[in-house]
Amino acid sequence: MKAAIVNPYLDTLGGGERYTMGVARALVSKEYSVDVEWKDPLIKEKLEKRFNIDLEGVDFIEDVGRGDGYDVCFWVSDGSIPILRARKNFLHFQVPFHDGSGKTLLNRMKFFRIEKIICNSYFTKKVIDKEYGVESIVVYPPVDVGDFKPKRKENLIVSVGRFSQLKQAKRQDVLIKAFKRFSDSGFDDWEFVLAGGTEVGVDDYVKKLRKLAKGYSIRILESPSFSQIKELYGKAKIFWSAAGFGADESKEPEKVEHFGIVTVEAMASGTVPIVFSAGGHKEIIANGENGFLWENTRQLLKNTRNIIEGKGIFSKVSKKAKEDSRIYEYERFEKEIQNLV
Repeated sequence: MKAAIVNPYLDTLGGGERYTMGVARALVSKEYSVDVEWKDPLIKEKLEKRFNIDLEGVDFIEDVGRGDGYDVCFWVSDGSIPILRARKNFLHFQVPFHDGSGKTLLNRMKFFRIEKIICNSYFTKKVIDKEYGVESIVVYPPVDVGDFKPKRKENLIVSVGRFSQLKQAKRQDVLIKAFKRFSDSGFDDWEFVLAGGTEVGVDDYVKKLRKLAKGYSIRILESPSFSQIKELYGKAKIFWSAAGFGADESKEPEKVEHFGIVTVEAMASGTVPIVFSAGGHKEIIANGENGFLWENTRQLLKNTRNIIEGKGIFSKVSKKAKEDSRIYEYERFEKEIQNLV
């Protein structure tokens, strides 16, 4: 059996690309021959290194057509609806596209050839279903939670996310300003590390962040390896995210966190997440139980201090976070994808 996969964003090496490679792995384990459309074959090595995955059995070729001659085609949408021609076709939305005239007659005709429309979260599903007039299903992203282990915890806060400013800004600038206030308020023995990819859409943003962080115990780690990320999660007590800060979730859903794979990775490491209350984060975090949600930086800092100073709070929430991360393990994802095809 043969499967074709198309994702126009592979070189961004983000959560959507990890999801796509999860699909490829699931199909290979079901004895599919998998072709991924990409002109540069070196992308395979980059994906394996970034996500610490084995893509044996996955080939990267210049063109898979529209799935002609394939048993299965898995296509990541850029907002448009393709005409797919495999025996079974699956259209995946990572981004909550909207205001694009999705309910056209032509689109409705194209959907006849699509077996299932898959979204990465119920947040994305709500927007997609309204925009295109469809009934999509949700398959949460795969997270190899077994790869993440708590280590000896240090006075360390970590934030992981691409530094790209193209569509969804992670707002590392907001976090740096918050940490400076945190440090000045008597917590100068803490360190803050921001780690993320710089392959696409960064420009001079990292340079500005370094200037903003000057004079404080703040490190910026560009395009870290998987082992570096694991080490950071393992040692950190707290995980921060400001993804979606400043955006209107109802008007600009694409600018908030669509799911939050890095949040789950932090949870699996026993690191307590304190994340901006928007998008997919609200599906992952039960506020006060396995992490905390914040709406303004005052709440972010208050929750951070409570975790540090409150008796037993860190150990209780850390334990629950680690337990709940199992919901998103790769084995669950693999079964769901294999059942679909």
